[in-house]
Amino acid sequence: MNAVEFQQDPALPPREPRGHKGTFGSVLVVGGCAHAPRRMLGGAMLAARGALRAGAGRAIVAVPEPLAADALAILPEATVVALPVGSAGELVASAAAEAIDAALAEATVVVVGPALGRSVAAGQVVMRLLAMDGPPVVVDADAIRLFASHVDAARDLRGTVVFTPHPGEASALAEALALDLDCVERATRPAAAIALAQRLGAVVALKGAGTVTSDGLRTWRCDRGNAALATGGSGDVLSGVVAAMLAQFGARSVGS
Repeated sequence: MNAVEFQQDPALPPREPRGHKGTFGSVLVVGGCAHAPRRMLGGAMLAARGALRAGAGRAIVAVPEPLAADALAILPEATVVALPVGSAGELVASAAAEAIDAALAEATVVVVGPALGRSVAAGQVVMRLLAMDGPPVVVDADAIRLFASHVDAARDLRGTVVFTPHPGEASALAEALALDLDCVERATRPAAAIALAQRLGAVVALKGAGTVTSDGLRTWRCDRGNAALATGGSGDVLSGVVAAMLAQFGARSVGS
């Protein structure tokens, strides 16, 4: 492949100085896992906090019911939606879908995946969100693996979708899409991000040292990070920040 020509960093539009929380959008984060072998909540809450810190007007967090009280204690400024679970703590897909649908009525952008786990029901929730003609969706963490595990999953994508994989998750996507890509080496990461974006018809932010973001036509590389970001939770925060940009500025923030 020819050498990639990187775009200059786009300037964000100005925020409305007289705006209020409704002006700057609502980010819905769907995540958290309440069943064995791993109970997880932090990733979802880091994404929601990241969205608020990056300027989103509101955060709505949809987590399994056993985790709802803890979620509200961690981030009291968020609205928490309790997702129904079965006796083992796994999501009940149909009932969770109803709760998420109600929250979608207020959402400008959705983040799905942080700390979600990889149960069958979680996979059903992810694929349903991606097949809906609704608000933009940021796909992160476990949601990427769940998406990659579905046969021909890419054909079900609708609307504006942003994938935020680390190299391992990007490799899983590439394998699912029958693409022979090296998502690790710095020299090949731009080509990998471009190929994934083109095949998915989505924006791909391939995380790591020198994060590469592509919509399949234009490509950016961020070299401002450092090793301090190489820790659990950084990617969750990034998904919230990406969602906040979409909530405030719409598709201009990922496609301009």
